[in-house]
Amino acid sequence: MIRKPVALAGVALFALGTAHAQTTELETPEERLSYTIGMDIGQSLTGQDMELDIDILIEGLRAVYTGEETLLTQEEALAERQQFIERRQQQLEQERTQEARVNLEEGQAFMEQNAEKDGVMTTESGLQYRVIEEGDGERPSATDRVTVHYKGTLINGVEFDSSYARGEPATFGLNQVIPGWTEGLQLMREGAKYELVIPSDLAYGEQGRPGPIGPNSTLIFEVELLEIADAAGQE
Repeated sequence: MIRKPVALAGVALFALGTAHAQTTELETPEERLSYTIGMDIGQSLTGQDMELDIDILIEGLRAVYTGEETLLTQEEALAERQQFIERRQQQLEQERTQEARVNLEEGQAFMEQNAEKDGVMTTESGLQYRVIEEGDGERPSATDRVTVHYKGTLINGVEFDSSYARGEPATFGLNQVIPGWTEGLQLMREGAKYELVIPSDLAYGEQGRPGPIGPNSTLIFEVELLEIADAAGQE
């Protein structure tokens, strides 16, 4: 997330008013505090992918802190900050659009190859599933609550979620999850273990999810249907 440069202004006002070219020792409490705040400012800027001239940054900091005349008026500074935010937002939107296109293409290619594997079935919606172990219990309906163990990965093998890792199965209503789960779990009997390959339109679509699930991501789940708990919404 981009931190707006305006958030640094308040911190900068408390920073050291005069710069030391190459301070090698911090002898007074004021020097140590000043250096600490300088570290804080540097840390807040790290990783934000901004091209900054540190010498000019220090000039602006010193001018505001000491009350000198600044090279930009407040209005000009606000305008520059807004332009930067708009440029960054446009850049992020372009990167996300590119990511969505790549994810969709790679997902489609993966599913085309996966469809040729032994035991893989493709439903009318585009969901793919493979029986790892068949069960002998009942099949749930779309309004049932189920208890499952599962592991979710991206097509590149990155694991993004796992009830196994948490050491506790999950219980939820089948009408409360992504469409690929709602459809896929209804194919299974209690005791079954399936692999589900879910195209993005049956998962999180163009929105994706915070974290590793980007826009248009194809998802792979290994799912065990442990139990049909009861109808959704009932206790």
